[in-house]
Amino acid sequence: MQYRTLGNTGLKVSEIGFGGEWMDGTLEDTLAVVRACEDAGINILDCWMPDPTRRSNLGDALQELGSRDRWIIQGHLGSTWQNEQYVRDRDLDQVKPAFEDLLARFHTDYMDLGMIHYIDKVDEFHQIMAGPFYDYVRELHAAGTIRHVGLSTHNPAVARLAVESSDIEMILFSVNPAFDMMPASENLDDVLGEHVTFDRDALDGVNPDRAELYALAEETGTGITVMKGYAGGRLLDASASPFGVALAPVQCIHYALTRPAVASIMVGYTTPEHVAEAVAYETADDAARDYAAVLAGAPRHAYYGQCTYCGHCAPCPVGIDIPTVNKFYDLAAMQPSVPDSVREHYRALGVTAGACIACHACESRCPFGVKVADKMSQAARLFGC
Repeated sequence: MQYRTLGNTGLKVSEIGFGGEWMDGTLEDTLAVVRACEDAGINILDCWMPDPTRRSNLGDALQELGSRDRWIIQGHLGSTWQNEQYVRDRDLDQVKPAFEDLLARFHTDYMDLGMIHYIDKVDEFHQIMAGPFYDYVRELHAAGTIRHVGLSTHNPAVARLAVESSDIEMILFSVNPAFDMMPASENLDDVLGEHVTFDRDALDGVNPDRAELYALAEETGTGITVMKGYAGGRLLDASASPFGVALAPVQCIHYALTRPAVASIMVGYTTPEHVAEAVAYETADDAARDYAAVLAGAPRHAYYGQCTYCGHCAPCPVGIDIPTVNKFYDLAAMQPSVPDSVREHYRALGVTAGACIACHACESRCPFGVKVADKMSQAARLFGC
């Protein structure tokens, strides 16, 4: 296992981490996965999920193995459990007991990384950083209850604000080729051509806002840990991938780890075999890691009709964040049922797909020919609003 320094925190983290979101099952199941992680040298765990059972199983597993101190844990502030479901909350009457519950279930008195949980709106970032929520974070940091301050977001604009802030030391950010890459041309006629090509080694082909974010994070020493590295499994399935071809886990991992400032990718595991599948990256040769060769041969028609979250459809007259709605829809559609986390993230958008007036203005701006109004209708039915 290779280790990287997480920005300016000084923490040495395994470049492959453990994203605890999907770790359900029994304590024995959890123990098996944690043992496999430890045997492989994985030492960073992201624990945002508020589900008491998952928290307890992970915490009990670390206690049984006597290994809490070898793990660097990202524990989230603002991820709460209310009425038997996940709720992202900023009310300190909910936030404080939820974080105390996380500490108790992990049998610890500190979190290595105290993560301000899931901010995807610029206004909310400013409100949190100037209000009582961040005052609470500051108190925890001063007391040593959180050793370093982080923030999770899917929005490059919010991520940039965090990177520019002296108060935020690292971010958890969604990184994968589907979220990053744009077509070589914005001309619809070009998109309908036979093949698409990508620059193999650089930020050409990556959305400029995201490319600038990665470079700025590197410059400021703001470490990045990665979520959604497989796009919810979508990139591993040719029929679901926006590229029309499947990437291997090793290729997805390599993509994330070759972005500037990225220290570790949080991979979700439910079995020891999943751990082995990810850790195979450490011994893979250059050919096995080469995602660019796969994408360079992707049929360009694979883009047509599929959202790649580029944002060219904006602005929406009623304020729907169309790429993000599509992203959450695609993540949910990959699962047998809609995960509570994805449902809550979707509802937190405020203006959801149900507000679509089917004006079709966005469709004329989409370089991929996505039937946006139809997609909004599908999302509204799936999420119920």
